Amino acid sequence: MLGDLNILRMIVWTGSGVLLLCLLMYIDALFTRYKDMEEIKRGNLAVTTRFVMKLFAQGYILAQSLSISNDLITGLLVSVISFVLLFVVEKLVEFSVKSFAGLELDKGTQEGKVAHALFSGSLHITGAFIIAACLL
Repeated sequence: MLGDLNILRMIVWTGSGVLLLCLLMYIDALFTRYKDMEEIKRGNLAVTTRFVMKLFAQGYILAQSLSISNDLITGLLVSVISFVLLFVVEKLVEFSVKSFAGLELDKGTQEGKVAHALFSGSLHITGAFIIAACLL
């Protein structure tokens, strides 16, 4: 009986995590200058690279949030707050990089510049590591 409850809990938490991850990636796409899926369909490797790195970053934060939470709602809420925090940090860093180095990461990524995508994606992953460390 206890094993059945653990399996059910795992299914519900996994399903909830996947739904939240899809929602967060959708919301993130609303704030991107270009349409991720359209660029990926066109074979834009830079956009694909950045998207995969953003997905990893969001998934990592979600995994850490759920792993330290005693209940599902808290884990999901912490993930949403972390997403907002990562989004704000991303925008501040992108503004700083544009102001001080003249790099427009979104524009360069859309133009297919993989270097821009890697730079931008690494900001997401680094931010995710920092945020996840603060969860402990």
